[in-house]
Amino acid sequence: MKIFPAIDIKDKKCVRLVKGDFDNKTEYEISPVEQAEKYKDHGFKNLHIVDLDGALTGQTVNLKIIQEIVNKFDLKIEVGGGVRNIDSIQKYTDAGVEKVILGSAAIKDKNFLKEACIKFPNKIALGLDAKDGYLSVSGWKENSNQLTLDYLNEVNDYGASRLIYTDINRDGMKLSPNFEVTAKVANTSNCPVIISGGVSSIDDIKRAKKLNNKNIEGIIVGKAIYDGDIKLEELVKELDA
Repeated sequence: MKIFPAIDIKDKKCVRLVKGDFDNKTEYEISPVEQAEKYKDHGFKNLHIVDLDGALTGQTVNLKIIQEIVNKFDLKIEVGGGVRNIDSIQKYTDAGVEKVILGSAAIKDKNFLKEACIKFPNKIALGLDAKDGYLSVSGWKENSNQLTLDYLNEVNDYGASRLIYTDINRDGMKLSPNFEVTAKVANTSNCPVIISGGVSSIDDIKRAKKLNNKNIEGIIVGKAIYDGDIKLEELVKELDA
């Protein structure tokens, strides 16, 4: 089970949102680079980064910060947030990130997802963010009217190398992930799935591991780290357990 500690960047700071609401955010004193160093020093190998400025603008706003993290620390990094064209994917892959996450743009335009998977083999992660079974887009402000599993069945053969499933109702709420639906997604998906949204304690990590679903690759942990509900010393033990 891979553990992806998270860094969400807004205005060059680490922040966490509640249910993706930009008006309901917590800023943290530590810089994204310092936070990445902390994760590296504790022994983590993977990192989940979201460029929230990018999600709002559709530009690679925090590319320099992400580039610095890639250059300084030997971490496997997945990056998302407003990636809407081939040029942005190219910038991130040139910067050395392991996976580029496509969300809204891939849901609105399946051909974009297909083109990206062909052009960047093994580099594209598909981010599916759902509320009450339906995919949300545009920074979670819009309902796409597409059921998660219906959409996944349509694009399952396009060649995404990872799928990140987030239950929006759980995100930033520390209510535990939606394991039941994530398992259904994993059973449908042709590529490995990452659990996201709502991790509240070490027990959630242990429960994820007990799912014993070969297609669940890992889990993202964000707010619970920043708020001190999960200690990095505890979390890193789950990498080896």
